[in-house]
Amino acid sequence: MKIIDCHTHIFPTKIALRAAESIGDFYGLGMNFDGTVKSLVEICEQNHVAKCLVCSVATAPEQVRSINSFISESVSQSNGLFFGFATLHPKLSEAELENELSFVVDNGLLGVKLHPDFQKFEVDGKEACKLFERIEGKFPVLVHAGDSRYNYSNPRRIKTVMERFPNLTVIAAHFGGWSEWDEAVSVLCDTPNLYVDTSSSMYTISLEQAYEHIKAYTPARVLFGTDYPMWGAKEEIEHINSMPLSETEKELIFYKNAERLFRL
Repeated sequence: MKIIDCHTHIFPTKIALRAAESIGDFYGLGMNFDGTVKSLVEICEQNHVAKCLVCSVATAPEQVRSINSFISESVSQSNGLFFGFATLHPKLSEAELENELSFVVDNGLLGVKLHPDFQKFEVDGKEACKLFERIEGKFPVLVHAGDSRYNYSNPRRIKTVMERFPNLTVIAAHFGGWSEWDEAVSVLCDTPNLYVDTSSSMYTISLEQAYEHIKAYTPARVLFGTDYPMWGAKEEIEHINSMPLSETEKELIFYKNAERLFRL
């Protein structure tokens, strides 16, 4: 079956391992891979992954353009394996934001990735909403969702964003709420224009719980994702295949939803 991985992070080779270890330190987890493009390509080849959504996150406004350039270059050099999401930062000036949105269009990037917990902004706050005003109806947004240690990306805040911007398409990562999975399902499962991905969840929640979440959101709104370099494709594919999902439902999760959403 075709596989599209809708959540991976890549970094320039000279900083990749350090960046990956920093992510691991933030979550108190060891990293399984080094964050390089080379390693991601090898994982895709070994596990017959047809395409990957690649992205990275700017923790300061001055990092935005260099990251977006790296993502764009990586996509163009991938022979069709990668498609990319840009990073933005809520503290970009109006002129900087305009330039970056033009860069997204001009360089064929397909959406925007935000990580409120890394970037330290409330996802429904004033600065973030200025971003959503410009993005609504134009690009899907992949948002890191949930962290019981903080309150930046709580599922209820994401719900507020969706209510304020009804034409905004949001992919709420980690079944809508990392470490807040049950709350996320109860708050978000009926939200229009909202998708979730499966990344960085099934290492800690049971497959039975993950299956229940897929059914609650419906398979038509669930995207397969690994969160490389944290996890690889092999185990994550096995998790989905171990669930009592029909072949039609697996096709939606593994690739059809992504093809429709991203117009691949």
